[in-house]
Amino acid sequence: MFTESSTVEQLILDTVTLQRRAERLTVREPLPDRGGSLGGDLRPARWDYVPPAQIPRRSGDVMVEPWLRDALIRLNPEIAAEPDRADEVIYNLRAVILAVQADGLVRANENFMAWLRGEKTMPFGQNGEHVPVRLVDAENPGNNHLVVTNQWTYQIGPVEKRFDIVFVVNGLPLVIGEAKTPTRSAVTWFDGAFQMNEIYEKQVPAMFVPNVFSFATEGRVYRYGSIRMPIDLWGPWRTEENEPEGTLADVRRAVESMLQPEIVLDLLQYFTLFATDKKHRRIKIIARYQQFTTANQIVERVVKGYPKKGLIWHFQGSGKSLLMVFAAQKLRLHQRLGNPTVMIVVDRIDLDTQITATFNAADVPNMVGVATRQELQTLLAQDVRKVLITTIHKFAEADGSLNERSNIIVMVDEAHRTQEGDLGRKMREALPNAFLFGLTGTPINRADRNTFWAFGADEDEKGYMSRYSFQESIRDRATLPLHFEAPEVKLQVDKAAIDEAYQEITGSLSEQDRDDLAKRAAKMAVLVKNPERVRAVVNHIVRHYQTRVEPNGFKAQVVTFDRECCVLYKQVMDELIDPEASAIVMISQSGDPPEWKTHARDRDAEEKLLDRFRDPADPLKFIIVTSKLLTGFDAPILQAMYLDKPMKDHNLLQAICRTNRTFGQKKTHGLIVDYIGIFDDVARALDFDERAVQQIITNIDELRKALPVRVQKCLAFFPGVDRTKGGYEGLMEAQQCLPDNEVRDRFAAEYSVLGTIWEALSPDPVLGPYERDFRWLTQVYESVRPPSGHGRLLWHALGAKTVDLINQNVHVQSMRDDVETLVLDAQVLDEILGDAEPEKRAREIEIKLIARLRRHATNPAFIALGERLEKVRERHEQGFLTSLEFLKAILEVARDVVEAERETDPEEERDRAKEALTELFNEAKNKGTHIIVERIVTDIDEIVKKVRFPDWQHTSQGERLVQKELRRTLLKYKLHTDQELFDRAYAYIRQYY
Repeated sequence: MFTESSTVEQLILDTVTLQRRAERLTVREPLPDRGGSLGGDLRPARWDYVPPAQIPRRSGDVMVEPWLRDALIRLNPEIAAEPDRADEVIYNLRAVILAVQADGLVRANENFMAWLRGEKTMPFGQNGEHVPVRLVDAENPGNNHLVVTNQWTYQIGPVEKRFDIVFVVNGLPLVIGEAKTPTRSAVTWFDGAFQMNEIYEKQVPAMFVPNVFSFATEGRVYRYGSIRMPIDLWGPWRTEENEPEGTLADVRRAVESMLQPEIVLDLLQYFTLFATDKKHRRIKIIARYQQFTTANQIVERVVKGYPKKGLIWHFQGSGKSLLMVFAAQKLRLHQRLGNPTVMIVVDRIDLDTQITATFNAADVPNMVGVATRQELQTLLAQDVRKVLITTIHKFAEADGSLNERSNIIVMVDEAHRTQEGDLGRKMREALPNAFLFGLTGTPINRADRNTFWAFGADEDEKGYMSRYSFQESIRDRATLPLHFEAPEVKLQVDKAAIDEAYQEITGSLSEQDRDDLAKRAAKMAVLVKNPERVRAVVNHIVRHYQTRVEPNGFKAQVVTFDRECCVLYKQVMDELIDPEASAIVMISQSGDPPEWKTHARDRDAEEKLLDRFRDPADPLKFIIVTSKLLTGFDAPILQAMYLDKPMKDHNLLQAICRTNRTFGQKKTHGLIVDYIGIFDDVARALDFDERAVQQIITNIDELRKALPVRVQKCLAFFPGVDRTKGGYEGLMEAQQCLPDNEVRDRFAAEYSVLGTIWEALSPDPVLGPYERDFRWLTQVYESVRPPSGHGRLLWHALGAKTVDLINQNVHVQSMRDDVETLVLDAQVLDEILGDAEPEKRAREIEIKLIARLRRHATNPAFIALGERLEKVRERHEQGFLTSLEFLKAILEVARDVVEAERETDPEEERDRAKEALTELFNEAKNKGTHIIVERIVTDIDEIVKKVRFPDWQHTSQGERLVQKELRRTLLKYKLHTDQELFDRAYAYIRQYY
């Protein structure tokens, strides 16, 4: 077996091969019927380990062609009849792999997946008839040649990469893993995923054309993702027992569960899809474990024939829409179900929902949107076998049975909304033999027993077939935690008025009825719409957004009492900021006043507006609503909700969860600012059976209380250090308190927590007393951050507000950097080597070197030098180098850094900068902006050369000067409103100039 000291790579190989060897010695039960086979598979599905040297391939081959040829002959009778036909298939597959350079990795992978899923045909039948070609047998996993190997080398031209673990099915590398040895706590799965995502996929994309998924682990945490998936979206794989993670045993459990041939082939066949995102790019999506498990539970029930229903509660934002797509995909293709009808029932009057959008984006075949009752009855009467999307209202209007077939599977979104004509009973009458699965994103209120009656099966414990709670969702980073804060009380409305409004504005009414009722809540309306209060609230919203939300690039939603409030708030906001920065989204009625009608939009115009809101570069920052966009609206860039409307229960939870979608590493939480007093009593506002719902809400006051504690935890690493000292002396004294990687990583972990709190609170006045200490801690953190980029999850880049704080306090007099003199002047070198304090001199040079290396953060030569520097430091800390040897080794690295800088031609650097800027502006041009790329890039290049000075990047004056000139140049070409373009252009300038 394995021990804690085994490498992670060996652990994975042992786990997947030892387990299979044990299975060979036992009588095999039929495999779980995941893929639609007609009788289970008695042949063991197991991975066999083959050393890389014994695999019949050249280093430039992606596929193991002899194995693939054998599989094609074995799985396809038409090819077995004429074995040379296998070569024709291989030629086609080679062409897909070679086309990756022209088509891009996602398109090439999508084409290859079509081959893997048996969707491609060749003219091998009688009279040249086209027949499907099978590369793998997904229904009988054991009927494939299953190999796991390690240290797989792939070379294309001068580029050679070595992959830790590769799982090969019939000669095709379907799964690739990166295993980091857990010798340092700062190096995590994230570094392995970064290597896969940012280096391997970009430098050797051909290797990933057949890829189903990749995984990364360091022996503590296991994460997986699909090609080009942002690393922050890589997810965990958990078993049904839902154990914790953090140990080698936990990784082994995940590996045993996910890396089974049956699971890999199930994911390939039914649980990966290709979609078009909002920017019209193709993306690949792979199921998260809760989607995979629950979709298979649905399929299992339908195949068995009982229970004929199930209630699924997966927390808001955790991917219910995709869960339905995966379930529908597998149900429609399942051989045992005889071409079933799958119905998706949504809760909106029109079909314009997030679920419909998800199905459309995923190109689900044979999908029909059913807009009328007559159309629904006609399709069911004709026994149409497709994926039908309709609304709950169509069933409320149905009379009697519409279709008595048993292979109709209904999935109902937002199943807790049972008010429209007792949905459960109506649907049962219309489809008496159908399977009925209800999905909800909010816990079921204790008063809502109809939902359990309609969807809950007696066989399910506590009434739920599947539960994925808010705690699990936040733990897996499928969603983010929520923070809330309440501004000063003078902006709030008294509780008596809120109670009165709660009685009048109930959650059981349609949007239209709620809007009408709001007019009648007269006392509340007068209080809320007081002009002085409206101005105070909007002033606070704008100030809060500009200081707390906008610096990190996020956007906001303002929720007002009624439609009149939307207009009032917009009028005041337009006085304070650019009118283009905000827009109202609300329903329109024929009798509306003229000033309201200016905000009316048809569906297409509204969708375009929301796409603008989702675009980081668009100047639209706020959307103002009262009832629209509070459910089903998905905009990950939305972080802050300014709430000025009484709500409770499902309506409140659904609304605030608009802010909980993940959006890159910088978004750590959703933020609710409560002007109405809803969160004064969270227990009453969120009155659910599941009391733990309150744990998703964190009062911002708790962060304020945590701040001094976290500052002290960081300062505790530096007892007796004089924090008023500047320059190298101060930094070296601090570094003496961080003597090795273990302590440095502990400090980084504490600083990360403090930095997150600081970014969440800034610019709260409570930070004032701690600003000096935080700035000092930040400088120490930056001085010891690994120059190679290792430990990206722990040693992260500073947040925007922290960088701003540092820039405000850095002046043009930068620290003297004489590394060049030190390594090139023989006399100076002799003096240094004869220094009485070699340790101190070595540390000083090390600090200078780290700063030099960071200037070339993306250059592979300098990354390698950074790794060398880290190894020298580690050897010294472990006692292998004396202080003098440490100094000598540091000087050798310094000499090579200077040489590398000399070999890096400044002209070449600037050419690279111009190339990068040219590519950037070509992208902008594709957005429909008519620009002359070459002229813009030349203007920027010339102006930056004129205004920059040495080390300008490290001074607030230099940064302001360059930013000002960049803005001026963009204004000249009418591109000044594109914030994303500005940010990216400035990042290139900062790096190359």
